[in-house]
Amino acid sequence: MIRSVVLGCGSYLPERVVTNEELSKTVETTDEWIRQRTGIGQRHIAAEGEFTSHLAIKASQRALDHAGIKASDLDLIVLATATPDQTFPATATRVQAALGMTRGAAFDVQAVCAGFVYGVSVADSLIKSGLASTALVIGAETFSRILDWDDRGTCVLFGDGAGAIVLRGERGAGTPADRGILANALHSDGRHHDILYVDGGPSSTRTTGFLRMEGKEVFKHAVVNMAAVVGEVLEKAGLEAKDIDWLVPHQANKRIIDGTGRKLGLPPERVVVTVDKHANTSAASIPLALDVAVKDGRIKKGDLLLLEGIGGGLSWGASLVRW
Repeated sequence: MIRSVVLGCGSYLPERVVTNEELSKTVETTDEWIRQRTGIGQRHIAAEGEFTSHLAIKASQRALDHAGIKASDLDLIVLATATPDQTFPATATRVQAALGMTRGAAFDVQAVCAGFVYGVSVADSLIKSGLASTALVIGAETFSRILDWDDRGTCVLFGDGAGAIVLRGERGAGTPADRGILANALHSDGRHHDILYVDGGPSSTRTTGFLRMEGKEVFKHAVVNMAAVVGEVLEKAGLEAKDIDWLVPHQANKRIIDGTGRKLGLPPERVVVTVDKHANTSAASIPLALDVAVKDGRIKKGDLLLLEGIGGGLSWGASLVRW
């Protein structure tokens, strides 16, 4: 059978770093308050005139370099983002043009913090169907543009960044030992729209709007849904939690990350955590964390990775990948 094998990865963070201490000078908060509740110590903020596409392009070029291929080898770009450059066209087409890819298709997907897992699943499906052979999957966000900087409950949680992976279809034996994406699981439940959303949009208010969140409710659903989807994706692949080498979760809150690791029986040293340095970068957080752990040598060829995330919608999902 065809497996979507990861050839390489890359990431990019804006130069400007905003620490908790700096935020405490403009909003009623403290470094201790933020760290105790979230594990966040700092975040990166895009510069004036630096768009989601700019972050995505830099992360993508690094992923292509790591994979050892050229943009002309690509026939698919899937960009997960909730903060596109414009209402249309898709920000992915800007990335396509900048990289020099002139064939195939490029489009955006929108599932907020679960967006990267959704993007991976879409690309994997298109590769397996034969509609694509080599794909670039990107998560990129400039969440700083939709934050209410007077709301200490949300503005301290998010940052900007981008991460990307290159996938290529290769023949596998059809067993859990194959390299590549072994299983995906996606879910959403629109009944919970109002616990995490942006209060604006082209059709409703003709404005961008600001992010609004009921943190306790999101936390509750995250714990329950993450445990369920992890079990589902493992069952699909015919594997067990003890087979997982690395958990690479959405980087929203260290307490949620720690809770997921405990449910899987994974020691902390097998859970990739970057939320302290990057904060919540929405669709970019999983590929950012992945790139860090690959480049520092923790993740090695043959390792089994569990990627999982949950975001507005509510939308959530998981992917099981043999590196």
